[in-house]
Amino acid sequence: MHLFEGKKLVGGADLSRIGRLLNLSSIEEKLLEKDEKQTIIDLRAKLDDKTVILADAYLVYHNTARGPAKGGIRLAPNVILEETRDLAERMTWKTALTRIPFGGGKSGISVDLRTTSAFTKKLVIRRFVHEIRLELSSGSYIPAPDLGSGPPEMAAIYGELHMPECVTGKPPRVGGLPGREEATGYGVSIAAIYALEKLRNKDVKETKVAVQGFGNVGSWTCNFLSERGARIVAVADAYGGVTNPDGLNIKELSRHVNENGMVKGFKGRTITNEDLLSLDVDVLIPAAVENVINRETAPRVRAKTIVEGANGPTTAEGDAILRKKGAIIVPDILANSGGVVASYVEWRSGKSGSITPRQEVYDTIRETIADAFDRVVETSERLSLSYRDASMVLAVDEVVKAMHDRGWV
Repeated sequence: MHLFEGKKLVGGADLSRIGRLLNLSSIEEKLLEKDEKQTIIDLRAKLDDKTVILADAYLVYHNTARGPAKGGIRLAPNVILEETRDLAERMTWKTALTRIPFGGGKSGISVDLRTTSAFTKKLVIRRFVHEIRLELSSGSYIPAPDLGSGPPEMAAIYGELHMPECVTGKPPRVGGLPGREEATGYGVSIAAIYALEKLRNKDVKETKVAVQGFGNVGSWTCNFLSERGARIVAVADAYGGVTNPDGLNIKELSRHVNENGMVKGFKGRTITNEDLLSLDVDVLIPAAVENVINRETAPRVRAKTIVEGANGPTTAEGDAILRKKGAIIVPDILANSGGVVASYVEWRSGKSGSITPRQEVYDTIRETIADAFDRVVETSERLSLSYRDASMVLAVDEVVKAMHDRGWV
């Protein structure tokens, strides 16, 4: 069963409750709940005389009141429309909270390309580009890497259209941005440090951290937090994990994963993903998949600070349990927004032809997340809300005001 099957997902938000807090009208609430556009494509890519790939593909615009639809292309065998809709909505709130001039979008192709050649992967992407060429060339939809896709696939999109601003996450040599690869992980590390220093009055050098996920987001998060002196005591991926109370050497772990394809087998005590969630640490960073902190796992979570590196790692039931235990939760739309901030910088550079150095990318991410963090904390204290609800109040309010500016309501 797919993670999203049979569930009504609304970007992690109870919009009716947020609507009451903002005194939204019924039409405003209805416009926020409904996607602007859903496109379903029967994608076909011929590899040779005997092989044809058939796949369901989706493109969703959730809300473009604040700007063009921004969101990655997900390539995975279990991609479905409902998941694509949920991720598009999350992008609406993420861009609104950080005040980046984009709307929320997402696309996905339900295909398993993990064992195919790079050529096959690019061929599938090119077929997808052919199907949505007008969306891309008009600037209505701006894709980026997501699960299963990366800079080579974004370069293929650029190669089809020859417009630097039509896609972000490209390799630096073809109009990409230095620092884009590590941007999401850098942003998660900044969010974790702010939570510790501002909300816990704790030095990052005095903290123990557990990270679930060691892909792009998790590995870079570990790298940046380790550089700042945090002790990364546990890491896990889809195959299992390891823990060491004295801290893991992240550079050595990265080499191990590059050589072996998994965290398992690295020196330390072997643990499961469930074990990692229940470790006695200061900070827990779920940076892998959705819904891992739920009704069953949340009661065992001992970390007092949870920073959501993944999209939607905490269910509504899990969130309620954690808050009842006094945990601070930095929500995904704030914590993992570094990637879309960097995408905005790349898009802006592509349109202007300017060159942006890596440090400027880092500075922009840090300043943007710091500003959003301060506004979330102020709203939380003023309205007695959780940080998740405060984030949503700010994001929804921003989108509703833009809808009024556009004359939609």
